[in-house]
This record gives sequence, structure tokens and C-alpha cells, in this order.
Amino acid sequence: MLPGAQNPFHALRHRNFRLFSIGQFISLAGTWMQVVALGWLVLELTDSPFYVGLVSTLTSLPILLFTLWGGVLADRVHRRRALILLQSLMLGDALALALLTVTDHVTVGWVMALALVHGTSAAFEVPIRQAFIVEMVGKDDLMNAIALNSSNFNLTRIFGPALAGGIVAWIGVAPCFFINAASFLAVIACLLLMDDSGGAVPASGRSALSTLREGTRFVVETPLPRALLTLTALYAIFGFAFISMLPVFARDVLHTGAEGYGGLMTAVGVGASVGALGMAAIGHRFARLRIIRSAGMVFALTLAATALVDRWWFAAVALAVAGCAMILNNVSTNTQLQMTAPDHLRGRVMGFYSLMVLGMAPFGSLQAGWVSEHLGVPMCLALGALVTAAGTLWLVRPGGVPAPPSGAAGAGA
Repeated sequence: MLPGAQNPFHALRHRNFRLFSIGQFISLAGTWMQVVALGWLVLELTDSPFYVGLVSTLTSLPILLFTLWGGVLADRVHRRRALILLQSLMLGDALALALLTVTDHVTVGWVMALALVHGTSAAFEVPIRQAFIVEMVGKDDLMNAIALNSSNFNLTRIFGPALAGGIVAWIGVAPCFFINAASFLAVIACLLLMDDSGGAVPASGRSALSTLREGTRFVVETPLPRALLTLTALYAIFGFAFISMLPVFARDVLHTGAEGYGGLMTAVGVGASVGALGMAAIGHRFARLRIIRSAGMVFALTLAATALVDRWWFAAVALAVAGCAMILNNVSTNTQLQMTAPDHLRGRVMGFYSLMVLGMAPFGSLQAGWVSEHLGVPMCLALGALVTAAGTLWLVRPGGVPAPPSGAAGAGA
């Protein structure tokens, strides 16, 4: 444990990061509203848990295919300008979904096609955005900025789903899609208002394939990133996939409707927000690998507990704890990887991290949908708990991975 305390909002002293945080907060609120509405729309269109999982799969499939190239691009382009372009493309995708829905032309085929378009934009946007954080705040404030960015993500998870659940129940899903489309304007405006000095990234004279190989060698041959990325993939496939099955869990196990489903998503967000704010305030005091181990085991235990309950309040409490553990794990892993990566490789390392978090999600959504369809959602949750517990105990066991490089304070096992 490290001495001293830290202002939990220290990274906000940087003007560009303040603008970034404001835009992200508004945009992410709209995104979470769309996540809830889209899951409910697909369930209404198909009455199939498999299709609910399939749409999540198609959203994440392009990330599996293209996110490593997004990481290469992050080390070769002007990141702020690239983000403006990609956010604009995502705005158009959300607006198309809204218009199709409100005019009653939406079909599961259209939903799947637009999911692919959104996922392709995200495949390039996510690693560029992750690498852009250090450009805004520098290394000294990096962990605090990552934690605050995660807080932003999860605070919007609290009220976004709750608001969406009410709107879906009272009006329908189309307004949620319109709100999400409008929310992208905020993040684009904030990116345009940023100070551009020092923002350009010189283009590399080497080929994209050569730079990708350099990043691949680093993450494959360096034991600590290799272990953390492998564990992240296991979480994405077997653990975090529980989110895509929450509409089915709410309806078939807890016997509730859209509002109950939105409440479950809100519970996950409350727990995740508490975890993210805690990391911003005191996370620097603790060894990050110890946080990853402990949070991973708590996540597995609460996932198992959720599989055993059939009452909404019990499920909401368990999912809140799971959300907290999930974000403690994610923030610690993200920070550890960025602190371990050399500056010139950061975009590519974040490309690999994005691949594990988001690109593996198609496999997670598919297995969750298949298991839920044939064995029920509780069995899906139980399987996720078993695999994530085993992976955590094996890959981040004491002495199982080497100590991080000297200077990565608070990171050791």
C-alpha cells in the first residue's frame, strides 16, 4: 500500500480532459439508453434469446476483425480528428435505427446490419480513444483519468437504463434511439473545442503490417501483458456476457418487464460507479494485481449468487456487487497495461486490450445465448462464474506473473 492520498478528480485540471469527460458523459447516457431499447426491441421482434445474443455478437464481431488495425491507426494518425470522424459515423448509424423504428420499417435484418456498421466504427474508435487519454493528461494523471473515464461510463449506466426502461414501457423504443443519435453531437462539439496543440501524431514510415507485428511481439513475449490480456478474454467470453442476457433473465426468471430489466442494468451501473470512483480516489494506494485477483473472485461469487435467485431485489443487489468488482478489475487491468507499454506502442497495446474486452464479446454473446436457450439463463451465469474464478486463480495467482517494471507504483503483486 502506498502512502498519501489523491484528489479523485485530479485529472480534470486538464481542460481537454474536462471537455472530453463532458462529451463522453452525454454520449454514453444515450448509448446506454440504446443498449436497453435495442435488447428489448430484438426480443419483441424475435422472442428468441439466441437473436438477442446474436445482435450483440454482430455489434462486436467487427471489433474482433478490425480493432488491432484500430490500434495500429492510433499510433499513426491525429487522434482527435480521427475521433470526430468516427463519432460522426456512429451518429448516422443511431439516426438510421431511430428512423427505421419510428416508421415501422425496422426488422431484425436491419438491426443486425446496423449492428455491424456500429461495430466497425467502434473497432477503430475504441483503441484511438483509449490511447488519446494519455495525450490529454500525461502519465502522472493517467490512472486517475482512466478511473474517471470509467466512472463516466458507469454513472451513465445508472440513469441511462432506468430512463430507457421507463420510456420503453410508456412510449416505445424509438425515442431512445433518437436521444442516442442526438447525444453524439455533444461529444463531437467537445472534441472540436479542444486545444489542438501537441495533438498530432507523426505518421510512421513503416508499413501498417510491420507496426502491427511489433505490437504483437510485445504483448505475446512480455509475460505480464500476456497474462492480463488472456484473463481479460476469459472475462469477456464467459463473465461479462451476462449483460447481454439480462433481458431474458428479467422476463423469464424474475418475471418482470422492461422497467425491471432497466433496473437490473441500473444496479450494475451503481456498483460499477462506486468501484470506479473508489479507484479514482484510493486505487493508487493498492497493488493493482492484488485488486485484479480479489475483484475477479468477488465477481465470480456474485455471478454464481445471481444464478441462484429468482427475486428481483436479490438479483439487483448481487448484480450491483458484480458491477463493482467488474470495474475494479477493468480499471486496474487497463491502467497496468498502459503503464507497462512503451509510449510508441500504447495504441497497439490498447488495440489488443480492446480486442479482448470487446472483440471476444461475440463469442461471449453466442455462448451465453446458446446456453440460455438450451439450459436457461441461471446455468449461463453459473458457467461464467466457474470459468472466471478458475482463470483468475490460475493467471493472476501470487508469483504466477512477474512484477511490473520498476516505477509502476502500486502495480506489484
